Amino acid sequence: MVESGITSTDKTEFTECWRTTWRTPYIMRLALSAGIGGLLFGYDTGVISGALLYIKEDFESVDKKTWLQETIVSMAVAGAIIGAGVGGWINDRFGRKISIVVADFLFFVGATIMALSPAPWMIILGRVFVGFGVGMASMTTPLYISESSPHRIRGALVSTNSLLITGGQFLSYLINLAFTHVKGNCRWMLGVAGVPAVLQFVLMLSLPESPRWLFRNGKEDKARSILEKIYTSEEVEDELQALHISIEQDKANESSLGDGGTFGLLKNAWRNDVVRRGLYAGITVQVAQQFVGINTVMYYSPTIIQFAGFASNKTAMALSLITSGLNAIGSIVSMCFADRYGRRRLMIVSMIGIISCLVAYTKANDAASWGCMRCLEKDIDCAFCSAGTSLYHAGACLASDDAAKGACRVAKRTWYTEGCPSKVGFLAVVFLGLYIIVYSPGMGTVPWIVNSEIYPLKYRGFGGGVAAVANWSSNLIVSETYLPLTERLGSSGTFLLFAGFSLTGLVLIFFFVPETKGLQFEEVEKLLQKGYSPFRKKPGKAKNLKEGHEV
Repeated sequence: MVESGITSTDKTEFTECWRTTWRTPYIMRLALSAGIGGLLFGYDTGVISGALLYIKEDFESVDKKTWLQETIVSMAVAGAIIGAGVGGWINDRFGRKISIVVADFLFFVGATIMALSPAPWMIILGRVFVGFGVGMASMTTPLYISESSPHRIRGALVSTNSLLITGGQFLSYLINLAFTHVKGNCRWMLGVAGVPAVLQFVLMLSLPESPRWLFRNGKEDKARSILEKIYTSEEVEDELQALHISIEQDKANESSLGDGGTFGLLKNAWRNDVVRRGLYAGITVQVAQQFVGINTVMYYSPTIIQFAGFASNKTAMALSLITSGLNAIGSIVSMCFADRYGRRRLMIVSMIGIISCLVAYTKANDAASWGCMRCLEKDIDCAFCSAGTSLYHAGACLASDDAAKGACRVAKRTWYTEGCPSKVGFLAVVFLGLYIIVYSPGMGTVPWIVNSEIYPLKYRGFGGGVAAVANWSSNLIVSETYLPLTERLGSSGTFLLFAGFSLTGLVLIFFFVPETKGLQFEEVEKLLQKGYSPFRKKPGKAKNLKEGHEV
């Protein structure tokens, strides 16, 4: 049920977002305050790449035991899986605001534990707490922003969360750089996250609960007062009427299906056509987001750049900082176009670009010195000493020890242990940058937008939690298998595999994910109730606006 008089969504542009928030700054206050959770999410997932270098210096056991390094990195992801699952239940039971406040508390506790850690096990414990917070924030923040935003500009406002996530990752690289020569550097790097957690905790105390959660839980007067700060008086009545009808339908479904507690909720969710189809779409985009290989690029970008033929650690770190910056810029692009061109179109274009860049990267990365490649593929511990200062020269295959390494560098030659000198290695880096550019506006941002708006109100926390668990589980699988895959398939073979996964994801998105731009939440329910097909003809816009029919 589209309210009559709603502006055509085709005319919704980024400028509409700014006009609306300029007239009603309360909307942006809600979005930015909640979006600090995205900043924490990005910072805590990005900071470990640099902090781990200094954790190894502080703790000899971590330096000597690779399983400890892997545990420190992966425990945050494992914690996020649990945090996302529990967060879905907390969202539906206690509200979005409470979930964000709890996530802030977990962030602060985790940051404090890591900053004061006298032993590796305490760092691991702190990472678990941070992971709980990341998991809860990853699914709650976009949900809170989405439910507190006018539907015309919902995509742009939810994209601010993704901008803050990528901004947090970029900030983590800068913080790592800033504390490089400070005593106790890794503790400062990990502990800084406690500051924005406290800031958001204080801000959220003065902000309201999601108006839709309040209405669902019988607090209609409070919901109305918040909606009146977001919408015009005419739109408020339309929103309340739509909410009322949606909740009446939920109650009718509950009476026919029964309740039965948590297990009843799971059973009823799966038997509900709207929720089931929403989960098909929500899980598809979240899993696809990870299996395009993005976190291997973000977590291992220095290593990937070395695979392309840039042996210097300094050069690799500088180039990886650029990839992080490109990721943040892509989020701004998403803010500009998510409400103009639509979620579905952005994801499809993004996936086509991702596949093209991954295939092109493998071609560029293959053009390396075959003598070097044979050297590094040997079972014994070898390295390649290039015979010249340029990127592409013959050289010697030597034992990988300090003496040989020193002799190679004294002769002003380049020492390769990960990648090989290549005539076109710079092209691999170019395609890596293009990969980030096409990923960020589409697959980087839109899956979180879709999952914040595609489930019925009663199941919104549950659906978002399930999809976030799928996202973090996929994240863990991809990040833990990347290095073993590169050992077996090589860097090019691994990225070609990601291209295959991306193609599969593109097909699934085409068939399962509907367009939701500019629609009320209740309209999305109606769309899924009918069943989505990419080949079904859409009704004309003039008819929709005039008669108030569903899109």
